Amino acid sequence: MSSADKKRWDEKYKNNPAPIKIVEVVKVYAKEASGTKALDIACGKGRNSRFLAQEGFEVDALDISEVAIESLEGVENIKAQMVDFDTYTLKENAYDLIVCTYFLERKLFPQITVALNEGGLLIFETFMHSDENTKVPSNRAFLLEQGELEEYFSKDYKIIELKEFMDEGICGDKSMKVSLVARKK
Repeated sequence: MSSADKKRWDEKYKNNPAPIKIVEVVKVYAKEASGTKALDIACGKGRNSRFLAQEGFEVDALDISEVAIESLEGVENIKAQMVDFDTYTLKENAYDLIVCTYFLERKLFPQITVALNEGGLLIFETFMHSDENTKVPSNRAFLLEQGELEEYFSKDYKIIELKEFMDEGICGDKSMKVSLVARKK
């Protein structure tokens, strides 16, 4: 990411309330992890990181936004770190659970597999391309295509849940999303 991206995210987190609702798939499946070492990729202000820490996980929470990371300082069981995913490399064989919600950087897919311990759990949810979308990222590169997660992760993972669905927001905005829960073989 560029310094412009960092600045944009810092401004967003300064000027907008952070979502506090835990992503449902994280709430439902996190307890299925085989251990307590977790990674929250692009954690934002930490709604999922905080939940995982309360559930007994030791969480590495990573984000490009200094504002987001500062909001997590001092939270028990969370090690928050500002990183640029264009240059940062995930730790190898370090995690029992990796969570990535509403962030898409395809070049991280191989790193996720290397970072996850054997038998570790991956929970991934983000936006997909659909002609029916009314509210999603404007850059098509930040949208998954139908079947893309399954195609990539089915090689090294046993897929536990895969759901592509249209989600409607409280204001009536529609977004096609995909949710994947998979265990590394």
